[in-house]
Amino acid sequence: MYNIATLRDVIAVPPAKFDKKLDEAVKESIQERLEGRVDNQIGVLLTVVSVEEIGEGIIEPGDPAVHYDVKFKMLCWMPKEQELVEGEVIDITEFGAFVRIGAMDGLVHVSQILDDYVSYDQKNLQLSARESRKVLKVGDTVRARVISIRLKEQSKIGLTMRQHLLGSHKWLAEKPEKAEKPQGKERGKK
Repeated sequence: MYNIATLRDVIAVPPAKFDKKLDEAVKESIQERLEGRVDNQIGVLLTVVSVEEIGEGIIEPGDPAVHYDVKFKMLCWMPKEQELVEGEVIDITEFGAFVRIGAMDGLVHVSQILDDYVSYDQKNLQLSARESRKVLKVGDTVRARVISIRLKEQSKIGLTMRQHLLGSHKWLAEKPEKAEKPQGKERGKK
């Protein structure tokens, strides 16, 4: 889920940026320091939306940069458990498919792709279902649900496509097969 967070931090502006306008130099310094970082509370810090307030600059002994107390807004992306996401399959392995779902990639484990036996086809780099004959390849667009999130040293997002109306867009576009009516007498009729 994307959101805009209001943050406050002390930002160091190096001497190389002294020839720029203060708000421009501060914004560039925030971008260099924070963009792309992962924070456990607010998610992936994507880009600076605006610089709201810049305090008085402080020069610290032995450091040529000027340090400013700054209030600013950043666009962030934080996955939420049970959230539906759309993405593109970027890699297929024997244990599942990696899907780009925003600022990060999630893994759909082989056991979470379909309610069917799924096997890895190394030659064609795809996952194939035994009964339904459905295939998942790199480049396929999919809909999945976030089932686990770990934003620590090595961030991991677990996805599932086993639920109704989830999976490859190709699969979702197919018409479901009609259930055959059982042969024999109907209950309650003689």
